[in-house]
Amino acid sequence: MSAIDDLPPLRDVIAAHALAAKKSLGQNFLLDLNLTAKIARLAGDVSEADVLEVGPGPGGLTRGLLAEGARRVLAIEKDPRCMPALAQISAAYPGRLEVINADALDLDPLAHLTPPIKVAANLPYNVGTELLVRWLTPPEWPPFWQSLTLMFQREVAQRIVAAPGSKAYGRLALLAQWRSDPRIVMDLPPEAFSPPPKVNSAVVHLTALPTPRYPADPRTLNKVVATAFNQRRKMLRSALKSLSPAIEAHLLDAGIKPTERAEQVGLEAYCALARSLDAK
Repeated sequence: MSAIDDLPPLRDVIAAHALAAKKSLGQNFLLDLNLTAKIARLAGDVSEADVLEVGPGPGGLTRGLLAEGARRVLAIEKDPRCMPALAQISAAYPGRLEVINADALDLDPLAHLTPPIKVAANLPYNVGTELLVRWLTPPEWPPFWQSLTLMFQREVAQRIVAAPGSKAYGRLALLAQWRSDPRIVMDLPPEAFSPPPKVNSAVVHLTALPTPRYPADPRTLNKVVATAFNQRRKMLRSALKSLSPAIEAHLLDAGIKPTERAEQVGLEAYCALARSLDAK
């Protein structure tokens, strides 16, 4: 019996179902149910929300979310070996857990969810960044989610919250900070996981803003930022010259020195540059 419910401890669940973590699936299982319950609490009040979880594995965070009173959890798990363990959790929380055996990159979860919706996940390392970018760049804003509470390698977490001038600052920071309020809310050492990864991990909580922080066309802004950081060692007048023959004038119009480099420019200035390019 575990500390948060009447189901067996996670080590016993993993042993009973032979759920050795697979590196090919980016799996690192959190075994401490007190930790998974704490992560669930970091998602805020889930009692009146549907929660999307990607990569539940043996269900540690799933159990934390349900024990914290989540109205309903939709768990998307690619590994068929985890289905029996997740079925046990579903039986213990009747009508509150739906499990889909699928690749989260290929599935539209919205048909299975009722707003308000929150996302909470110990994301598989190999798809975490791609999923985050998808959730931050939907066709329409505000998005389907109110908040994202996500586990990443700490290096990725630092890239999400990075400030201009830092080595971690780049496209991911700009995407996240343009449309959400991201914060690192928890750090976890390698020994919290099975098997222990070679790096530290961190939980990032992102709250969706009702409108982007500064006005800009998403496609133009993304193109500007991607082009700038693809050649981050170059001055912007060189790195961005493919966007416009008059790029220096646009940079000056946005209040950016043409001799600055990508990591020296803040979000507001990038948005101003995108608007200038669109107004040409």
